[in-house]
Amino acid sequence: MQVTVGALPCKTSSHFMAADKTKPLVGILLGSKSDWEIMQHCAAQLEELDVPWEAQAISAHRAPDALIEYLSTAMDRGLAVIIAAAGGAAHLPGVCAAKTTLPVLGVPMESQSLKGLDSLLSIVQMPGGVPVGTLAIGKPGAINAALLAVSILGVKYPQHRKAYEEFRRKQTANVLADRVLKLSVAPAKKL
Repeated sequence: MQVTVGALPCKTSSHFMAADKTKPLVGILLGSKSDWEIMQHCAAQLEELDVPWEAQAISAHRAPDALIEYLSTAMDRGLAVIIAAAGGAAHLPGVCAAKTTLPVLGVPMESQSLKGLDSLLSIVQMPGGVPVGTLAIGKPGAINAALLAVSILGVKYPQHRKAYEEFRRKQTANVLADRVLKLSVAPAKKL
């Protein structure tokens, strides 16, 4: 089975170790190649935080045997978190959670008919005992799935915890640096 390993440009900080791209920690699975337009934001966020990842499009419905093979080797290959994105019936995250004990994060993709609400409900309504951490629909969910994966990795890997803490610190600093609001239009003159 061929695995596509993350290949986006890396923005590494000098005080963090470079990620070993030959040993991905996060597997990103898509129900369809068309989901990559959104899920690239997930991969880019992982790159920004120097977390090695791999990505594949493996439909739970159209290629179930390939999906089961991928999941059966995931832990032995060193994966620590699975991020699964799917739209419509959105069974991919649930099937992943049913076949591996790794943490599975589900990202609902926007659909034409119900704008992703169908995907969200399919992913979030897992039966008790088969958990899927469900994120927001679309791009915000893709980015947050990456951040949650890094937070999970931070429990075991200090460099990923530090990268996530630094991300949060910079995010707070950026918000606080631009918090003063001013009128963009002149107030009406008093009579």
